[in-house]
Amino acid sequence: MATIESVLEKLDANRDAALQRLFALIGIKSVSTDPAYAVDCAKAAEWMAAQLRDIGFNADVRPTTGHPMVVGHAKATNRDAPHLLFYGHYDVQPVDPLDLWESDPFGAKIVDAPTGKQIFGRGAADDKGQLMTFIEACRAWRDCGGLPCDVTVLLEGEEETGSPSLPAFLAANKKELSADLMLVCDTGMWDRTTPAITTMLRGLVLEEVTIRAADRDLHSGLYGGAAINPIRVLAGIIADLHDSKGRVTLPGFYDDVADLPEDVAEQWRNLDFDEHAFLGDVGLSVPAGEADRSVLEQIWSRPTCDVNGVFGGYTLKGSKTVLPAEATAKFSFRLVSKQKPEEIANAFREFVRARLPEDCRAEFVSHGASPALQLPFGSETLSRARRALQAEWGKEPVMAASGGSIPIVGAFKRDLKMDALMVGFGLDDDRVHSPNEKYELSSFQKGARSWARILAALAA
Repeated sequence: MATIESVLEKLDANRDAALQRLFALIGIKSVSTDPAYAVDCAKAAEWMAAQLRDIGFNADVRPTTGHPMVVGHAKATNRDAPHLLFYGHYDVQPVDPLDLWESDPFGAKIVDAPTGKQIFGRGAADDKGQLMTFIEACRAWRDCGGLPCDVTVLLEGEEETGSPSLPAFLAANKKELSADLMLVCDTGMWDRTTPAITTMLRGLVLEEVTIRAADRDLHSGLYGGAAINPIRVLAGIIADLHDSKGRVTLPGFYDDVADLPEDVAEQWRNLDFDEHAFLGDVGLSVPAGEADRSVLEQIWSRPTCDVNGVFGGYTLKGSKTVLPAEATAKFSFRLVSKQKPEEIANAFREFVRARLPEDCRAEFVSHGASPALQLPFGSETLSRARRALQAEWGKEPVMAASGGSIPIVGAFKRDLKMDALMVGFGLDDDRVHSPNEKYELSSFQKGARSWARILAALAA
């Protein structure tokens, strides 16, 4: 039976070979959004399947209506080991504008930077370098005798275009892809030397409302004062959605919102996070959310209501004295904890209807909804992953959250009922989706060591 020490030694001994494999993958131009690169996406899928077979996986390339999926399975040496599903994506964003790149986007190389050595190239961080940290960890375990856990690997080629083929693929292969836990690497660290586990993802409700009144636009000189103005009605509703302390006023909005555990709240308070610099970077200075919550809480663990667009009446150049017949606004609600998307949407619609004056009516359109996701803070899985990361980095990992959403995690939770352990080694300055994308060499090397430790910890 392999020991974690022998696996880590194997990873360190094979660093150069691992780097060359990553360079080869980055060299494949797997740009998913451009049909001109369909052959390259297929090539990347075949390359990944071959890599999995090389380390003992039963792996193949599966066709979809878009770019292919790669699926691989490997059994553990321990019969009672947990079954893990690892997810990553081999597709990348376009490289445009090409003239802003300092060298060939697909000619991977090591560059020296003040912070240390960096891996340069499109996909270095998103997601080729990240997914290869896990593959290299599995390779080292194989070389030392075998995996400590049953592992299924699922790699897709359409993440950068919204994963259009994924829902049907999950539905058709639900039994094969079911596992005890999902592992996701498409996240980041707190800083260059501090690992993080993303434990929470906010959910989302997207609503559009149109307020209608008169049967046509009206002359404001003839009807102004007597005729109701839908823009004024809509503006009043928008103003009523928050109180003076930044709290959302929908009835029952906070009923299913849980406070952070005190140890996590204390960790967040002690993080080196400059609220003024965070806002200052975008030309702001004063937090606008709940007055009794820190900025980190506001963007990571608190629910929100935002207006994303308002339009109605005359909006072109110059002036037109018109009372519009209708006005429209688009709203987004970020959800946390156990807030239920359908209940929030219904509460919003009732809130709007209750504020409609005579002669006004509201029409609603839903643009989608998804619940928040959270790995329970008290789970044994989280405790083991924390210990594994601390052993590698010498620091307690940050129990981070994401203000946005990762749709794939929601899809697996909804369709396969799996929680996700989200551990990645990217940094905020990796320039993902931008020219001159990079991935820290330390992220790649210590990331592989981290996954080796996590596999051992989950199998214990």
